Amino acid sequence: MLAEIGLWPFLIVAAAAGWWGWRQGLRACEAANEVDWGVRWLNRLDGLNRLYCRRFHRLDSALLPLPVQGGALVVANHVSGLDPLLLVAASPRPLRFLIARDQYRRFGFRWLFRAMKCIPVDRDRRPEKALREALLALHAGEIVALFPQGGIHLDTDPPRPLKKGVAWLAVRSSAPIYALRIEGVEGQGQILGALLLRSQISLHYSPPIACASLSREECLSEVAQIIEGRKWRSPQVLQGV
Repeated sequence: MLAEIGLWPFLIVAAAAGWWGWRQGLRACEAANEVDWGVRWLNRLDGLNRLYCRRFHRLDSALLPLPVQGGALVVANHVSGLDPLLLVAASPRPLRFLIARDQYRRFGFRWLFRAMKCIPVDRDRRPEKALREALLALHAGEIVALFPQGGIHLDTDPPRPLKKGVAWLAVRSSAPIYALRIEGVEGQGQILGALLLRSQISLHYSPPIACASLSREECLSEVAQIIEGRKWRSPQVLQGV
C-alpha cells in the first residue's frame, strides 16, 4: 500500500509542518523584537538574539537605561564573543559598534555588520577615520558601542590600558558614557565556546559618566573602574533569572 502511495504525501506533510514551524518562529522573533533597525529581517534577527540571550544565557529582560533620544556611548568589558550580542539584547535602541576592520571583513558576516552600520577601525593605518565617523554618529543622536579594552581581556590577564578613543569621543561630543560590566559568561576568553555554553549573565551598570568637564585621563579612569569592577557609582544590577 505504501509503495503504491509513494513518498509524496509524507514529503508534503513534512514540508507543511516545516513551513508552519518556520512561520511560528518568525512570529516569535517579531514578538521579541524591541528595536527598530529600519529593516524587517534585521528586526527579526534582533528578536531572535533577545530570545537567545534571555532564554539560553538567562539575561534579564530589563533594558539598559539609555536616553530615549540623543547620542550616547555604551562601553563594557570584553570577555568573550558573546559580549556584543548581550549588549544588543539589553539595549532599547540600535547600537553602532566600533569593530576592528579584520573582524568587519570576516567571511560571511560583512553583510550583517554593514546592515547594523558598524564602524570598521583600521588600527594600523587610520584609526582616526573611524573616530570621526563615530563622532558624526553621536552628533546625529545615535548610540555608539565599543569595548575600550581593545580585545578580549580577562580579569586574570595582565593589566591593559584602555583605548583613548572612548574619552576622545566623549569629550568631543559631550555624549554621556554608559559603562557596564558583564559577568557570568561561561567560556570566557573564547569566541565560539561562549556562544555554545549556557551562561548565567549579570550586567552591572552605573549612572552615566559625563566627561565634558573631565580630562581624558580622568574620563578613562572613571570608565576603567566601572568595567573592571573596581568601583560602583550607585550600582545597579540586571541579574539573570
